[in-house]
Amino acid sequence: MNILITGAAGALGRNLVENLKAIRDGKNRTRPNLKIDEIYEYDRNNTEDDLDRFCSDCDFIVHAAGVNRPKETSEFMEGNFGFTSTLLDCLKKHNNKAPIMITSSVQATLSGRFGNSEYGRSKLAGEELMFKYGEETGAPVYVYRFENMVGKWIRPRYNSAVGTFCYCIAREEPITVNDPSVLMEMVFFDDICDEIYDAMEGHPHRCHYEGVEAVPDESGRYCHCPVKHKATLGEIVDLLHKFHDFPQDYIINSLTPGSFEKKLYAMYLSYLPREKTVFDYKMNVDQRGSFTELIRTLDHGQVSINISKPGITKGQHWHQSKWEIFIVVHGHGLIQMRNLKDGEIEEYDVSGEKIQGVYMKPGWTHNIINLSETEDLVTVMFASELLDKDHPDTFFEPVVKE
Repeated sequence: MNILITGAAGALGRNLVENLKAIRDGKNRTRPNLKIDEIYEYDRNNTEDDLDRFCSDCDFIVHAAGVNRPKETSEFMEGNFGFTSTLLDCLKKHNNKAPIMITSSVQATLSGRFGNSEYGRSKLAGEELMFKYGEETGAPVYVYRFENMVGKWIRPRYNSAVGTFCYCIAREEPITVNDPSVLMEMVFFDDICDEIYDAMEGHPHRCHYEGVEAVPDESGRYCHCPVKHKATLGEIVDLLHKFHDFPQDYIINSLTPGSFEKKLYAMYLSYLPREKTVFDYKMNVDQRGSFTELIRTLDHGQVSINISKPGITKGQHWHQSKWEIFIVVHGHGLIQMRNLKDGEIEEYDVSGEKIQGVYMKPGWTHNIINLSETEDLVTVMFASELLDKDHPDTFFEPVVKE
């Protein structure tokens, strides 16, 4: 399959091109039914001859080119209607009836706050032109009205508040939020790409519109991406500030698969400047070695790294309900545990030569001893909960009594 992408240098186009390359080259094997041969990238720097050649040889068209921030209002119609007409005329010239999808906008509904949108009218004109083309030629036509498109590579300070917020907060630059209660409906580029693959495979998600809302409908005239997210501007900004603060508090928010938070975090990180990409951890150092918190979560505990100098014993405490996992990754050590109930003692020889996890069981006092005379003992430690200084579940008790 040869695929033509207009607007290939835009944020959606760039995401789609790189994803298609991964499928073409066998790196992404999630779409075994898609066989990609050529990817024709068309943008402003291409010539009419390029467009002519691409239109003569493509098997699927993703029409993502458009104008959304022109200098003159008239450019809306010229870019969103005019170029669509040029593209379709070129396909007609070569009698190419390949399926074509167009990335329109929910503003084309001209409903609600979009009722007086020049941009929306230009998008609607492009849609109608596309439907007419499909009726005249019999070519499959997929018209998508996308909400706010978000994800990596969006140009900041252009047409995406979320992209601008990510860019500015990552750089500690000021932002302006006039009304934090404004609700935004967003669709991420990765989800759009998956929907485009569905269309390429011949099973797009059809819908009709009731105002600005897409209603799933197998016989609907339009198509939509069913994976969408809603959040207020205030919620978005609060999350971005939490992401920004990780190098200070080490707290990671929920990373539930498919969640808005997880996708927004990935988007935010893509905007980090070089100087913010690397950060220092606070190491708690004494003569015994060091202890450093790496990652903290509000509901899934925390991960730390412990370094013990040769001959040093650490721990010597127990927990009521908190539990831990010790994982030695370097050096040679001994973990000792004693059950406070009956005095039973367990010992585990641990080494970075064989990575193992050892549970620190509630009600068992435990320690870890560096058996080496020359090497540090490096241990990754998981704790099931954060330290609560007001109610610490950690009580001193030697494992082996004198």
